[in-house]
Formats: sequence, C-alpha cells, structure tokens
Amino acid sequence: MAKPVQKILISQPRPAAEKSPYFDIEKNRGVEIVFRPFIKVEGLTSREFRQQKISLSDFTAVIFTARTAVDHFFRLCDEQRYQVPDTLKYFCSSESIGLYLQKYIPFRKRKIFHSPTGKFEDLIPILQKHHKEKYLFAVSDVSKDVLANLERSKLQYTRAVMYRTVPNNFGPDEAFDYDMLVFFSPEGIKALQTNFPDFEQGNIRIATFGLTTAKAVADAGLRLDLDGSKSPTKSIAATIDAYIAEQNEGYEDDEEEATENNEE
Repeated sequence: MAKPVQKILISQPRPAAEKSPYFDIEKNRGVEIVFRPFIKVEGLTSREFRQQKISLSDFTAVIFTARTAVDHFFRLCDEQRYQVPDTLKYFCSSESIGLYLQKYIPFRKRKIFHSPTGKFEDLIPILQKHHKEKYLFAVSDVSKDVLANLERSKLQYTRAVMYRTVPNNFGPDEAFDYDMLVFFSPEGIKALQTNFPDFEQGNIRIATFGLTTAKAVADAGLRLDLDGSKSPTKSIAATIDAYIAEQNEGYEDDEEEATENNEE
C-alpha cells in the first residue's frame, strides 16, 4: 500500500503573493509543500553572446516570450554599450510581458505589440503584418518549441540565445524525503537525473504540467502518476489538490478497513 501524500516538492520558486492556492492546499489537506526549483537561469556573458556573431544594430524589432528574455536582452545591450533606439519595436507573446517592458523603456512612447490570447501562435499574424521588420528572437538555449511556427511564417528572424537553463544542485545535507514531485519542464527532469543519478522512484509520485514534460518522464524511464495536461481544470493548484484528496482518502479508507479487521 502506497504512503499518503504528506510532503510535496514544487519545482518552482515560492509564490511572492501571500494568498496562493498552494498555501490553501497546505492548510486544507494538512500537507507540507516545499518550493525548490530544480533549474535556474544563467545569463550568457557578453563574450559568449558575441560568439553567435549577432549585431544588435541589425534589427528593427525584437520578440519576447518570457520576462527573463527581456531582462537579459537589456542587460546584454548595456554590457555591449548598445544604445537601444527609440524606433525598436517589441512583439510579446503575452500582455504581461509587454507591460513588463516598463521596467526598461517609457511604455507609452514605444511600439509594443502582444498576442491577444497569451499564446505564441496567435502572435504570428501580428508579426506577419509587420513582415518587413528584421526580428531578433531573444531566447534561452532550450527554446525550440515555437521555432516551427516562425519557420512557416517565412519572416526574417534570427534566434539569439541570451540565457541558459542549468540544474540547481542540491546540497549534500539537503533532505530529499518527498512523497510527490511536481515538474513543469523537461529541464526539471534532466536536473533530477543530474542531482540524483541513482534515483529510484519507488512510491514517490511524479506530476507534470505540459506535454513535453510528461514525455521527458517517460523518456527517463520514470512513472508518471499525474499528467496535468489531461486535467479537466486549467488550474495547476486545483489539479494537485484533487489528486491529493483522492490519494489520501484512499489511504484513510485502507487504514479504517485495517483497523476494523484487527478489531474483529
């Protein structure tokens, strides 16, 4: 009989907001949730970026699909002493990324466009309306999932790697006594294998959110217990909450049955 889910590792940073559905799960289900990213982001140095032989001044527009890309684009511009022109256009996969640009530029004085749905594929038609632009696509070393859409669009673009994803190593004295691990990217699965090359899953549940992450679990020869991409709810926290309730309720039923049998 499997153990109940009592301690959960969420492979993301702890939520900044005081009110998070994860905290409600802890309170309502009596479980412990630990936020521990398996991966971290490192920016490329100016020297590493120059090795791509990309001249920032060649482009009239830049494409962003993450706030991290925004940060490292402007960091590299500063390090290379490149004065970002007022005429540069910005195309973002979501409105929130577009608004994040206010950290670096006067928002109202720039030409900023974003996907109406928050999905990259819905940004493509907007990019095509500006087909004469020369696009710089600021990405990480693992951002390849959206390139097919760009290739089909036949736009002029250059993929510029500005940051990389690396394993966030566990310390030798850091406890790893979890009943459930929750992953959001294939890189998280790779980091698990890097940190624990002799990892044996046993009764540890693995949950994923995203098709590529679920595939990474299978490719690693691990068991996937909760595939969030098949959940009827769009809420990650709600999906986890329902799974814990189901798992722990079953355990409680087994406990009650065992107690009754012992009494007889």
